[in-house]
Amino acid sequence: MELIFIIISTFIISLISFVGMFCLLLKEKTLNKILLFFISFSAGALLSGAFFHLLSEAINEKSSNLIKIFLYFIFGYISFLFLEKIIKWRHCHDYKCKIHSFGYMNLVGDLLHNFIDGIVIASSFLVNLNFGFVTTFLIALHEIPQELGDFGVLIYSGFKVKRAIFLNFITALSCVLGGIVGYYFLGNILSMIPILLSFAGGGFLYISSSDLIPILREKTKIKEFIKNFLVFLLGIILIYLITILE
Repeated sequence: MELIFIIISTFIISLISFVGMFCLLLKEKTLNKILLFFISFSAGALLSGAFFHLLSEAINEKSSNLIKIFLYFIFGYISFLFLEKIIKWRHCHDYKCKIHSFGYMNLVGDLLHNFIDGIVIASSFLVNLNFGFVTTFLIALHEIPQELGDFGVLIYSGFKVKRAIFLNFITALSCVLGGIVGYYFLGNILSMIPILLSFAGGGFLYISSSDLIPILREKTKIKEFIKNFLVFLLGIILIYLITILE
């Protein structure tokens, strides 16, 4: 019975990735105008999520070792740096990329994040059903703004809208995989949860600080910068508030 609820709940979380479908209703000119707001929001959400959600959760795990947590956090950061360099080497020529590397980086980070969410949902349902439903609801709250920001990053990096929606959903399905893995192997992977959380946190920090925030910094018009900076702060505050609620 628990497995059925885990699969249904994680699949519902995966469906949140379709939040970007409303962009299909927008004209290309309108979409281009709001894309930078997506980037600003995602930069704030990733930065906030790295510290308030992933790193703090890793530290709060009973099996966590503080020094190791920070070590894996740094390892996640430099791993994404290395991965981005590999992606640019494979897909970019003469510094020209059809798809910017941070789009692929965001997919990797989202894949890992959703997988962890699936494990968390599974562990919650194994405690009791009510706790599982509450946990699913809370994860859904932070997934809605997160997926919206992720979608904007994919579009800004060069993906077409339909392909961005498809790839966002594919990575979101890792939540279902995480739920199934958590159900069958939770006892064996509990000690790895702090590692996964801190590693993903380091990756989120890299994407935000190295790829997204510099895009905001390039804007020279003060009014345009202030608007995007406020959206950036909104991303930070929203994820922080949701984390406090969790």
